[in-house]
Amino acid sequence: MAEEPMIRRPTKKVMVGKVPVGGGAPVSIQSMTNTLTGDVKATVAQIRALEDAGCDIVRVAVPDMESAAAVKSIREQIGIPLVADIHFDHRLALKAMENGADKIRINPGNIGSKDRVREIVRMATERGIAIRVGVNSGSLEKPLLHKYGGVCAEALAESALNHAALLEDLGFHDIVISIKSSDVVMSYNAYRLIAQKTVYPLHIGITEAGTSYRGTIKSAVGIGALLLNGIGDTLRVSLTGDPVEEVRAAKEILRACGLYSKGVQFISCPTCGRTRIDLARIATEVEKALEGIDKPIKVAVMGCEVNGPGEAREADIGIAGGNGCAVLFKKGQIVKRVDEDIIVETLVQAIKEF
Repeated sequence: MAEEPMIRRPTKKVMVGKVPVGGGAPVSIQSMTNTLTGDVKATVAQIRALEDAGCDIVRVAVPDMESAAAVKSIREQIGIPLVADIHFDHRLALKAMENGADKIRINPGNIGSKDRVREIVRMATERGIAIRVGVNSGSLEKPLLHKYGGVCAEALAESALNHAALLEDLGFHDIVISIKSSDVVMSYNAYRLIAQKTVYPLHIGITEAGTSYRGTIKSAVGIGALLLNGIGDTLRVSLTGDPVEEVRAAKEILRACGLYSKGVQFISCPTCGRTRIDLARIATEVEKALEGIDKPIKVAVMGCEVNGPGEAREADIGIAGGNGCAVLFKKGQIVKRVDEDIIVETLVQAIKEF
């Protein structure tokens, strides 16, 4: 019996360069460079690696005028939309937009006076540049902390809505909202609250999630739960380390939620006492070999005939281990028997020919 299709929360569509966010568009994947933005060569190289990995939108930190000036050269050398991350100094936002940023991320509460925000809005309107209102648990205003007795989901949602209202008062509506915490439950509750109170698209994620191991788990739980509730129009998996890993994790989270169909869907069994081949090695080698294949197919690497064509019947193609060998199967039907030493190359070749 087919699963019911997910009903995504209806939102306003906001364009970030040529990438639509919200309005029913596919959930876009974002990441952020960790190079010095002023080092144009290193930043461009990292962004190109992110593009190759499947990143849709990239963000760079703009802490000073050197970084704001570098936006121009960076933008000219990349193919995906560029977001400038701004804090405190509205002049950095203005310079980044002058130099071609497709979107800016600000917290209007730390930019300063309403006049400064008005300057940002005026230029963003003139140039068709979107603004992300980004609120983190560490940047909440003191009145809200006092009102709620500390950081909580309600305070995060109210802060973001207040900042969005400030932009609306100035006649600006190309807004994306994010409300992030390193606390998974708080983030989940905050996004659910704000999803009920606005039609703006939401940028979802768990901020400061951690290293690749813990951070991926926390992000998968928090982001996945929101996506399965129809919440989220663009996302970033925040990991300490190579940002390319953020993109890979994001793709797998989207794929697990049924929201990403590009590339190979890979499944493998956990093995047990019935396994008579080195399945861990085989699965790792097959998974690596599949990175360059963009076919929308499901591949299974299973340890025995119990977990083979039967449990992996929905796979398009796969192997099931035997004693020093495996059977190759397609759509649940066994095709042939393969010796262990050529399992990987046989399966990869069969996938390419599928």
